[in-house]
Amino acid sequence: MTDINFNAPRTGQTPADGGASGPTASADQRWDIIELLFFAYRDFVGDADHVLEEFGFGRAHHRVVHFVTRYPGLKVADLLDVLRITKQSLGRVLKQLLDEGYIVQKAGDADRRQRLLFATAKGEALVAKLAGLQTARINRALEGVSPAGADGTRQFLLAMIDHDDPDKVLDVILKSSRRAAKDVK
Repeated sequence: MTDINFNAPRTGQTPADGGASGPTASADQRWDIIELLFFAYRDFVGDADHVLEEFGFGRAHHRVVHFVTRYPGLKVADLLDVLRITKQSLGRVLKQLLDEGYIVQKAGDADRRQRLLFATAKGEALVAKLAGLQTARINRALEGVSPAGADGTRQFLLAMIDHDDPDKVLDVILKSSRRAAKDVK
């Protein structure tokens, strides 16, 4: 395994004086934001990871039960679009959540071939617990931030998302974000 040198030279140094060359030496890279996002994501999901471990679940389970709870009647095909995972990966995770009673699957009313997913009370309770941990972290982070700063954070995160994605759930999220932005103005 490769060692990581945490005393890496500053950007702009030449290879002769210990600096890196190539793409890592570029002064226009946003290393500050990249690394902050990495650590923020690590800690944001880490809170939930500890709870999920108690159930023998991982992050894929969290994402599935989250979106199924937030969007009752979500089609399996749409969930695949949201998560961008293979059918096999979703099948394994979904089977466990179904078998353990966190999610139920029903046939569509108009098209019986559709597989619609709904969270059970047990699934909703798990999502509420995980969302509570994550909300507490978000609230702590926003404590010293003005309402305008909090809105700027939300706008930054929205801007990080590819808005041309054909994802139906993302479309719902983006529409509600646009409505919320209009309400703030």
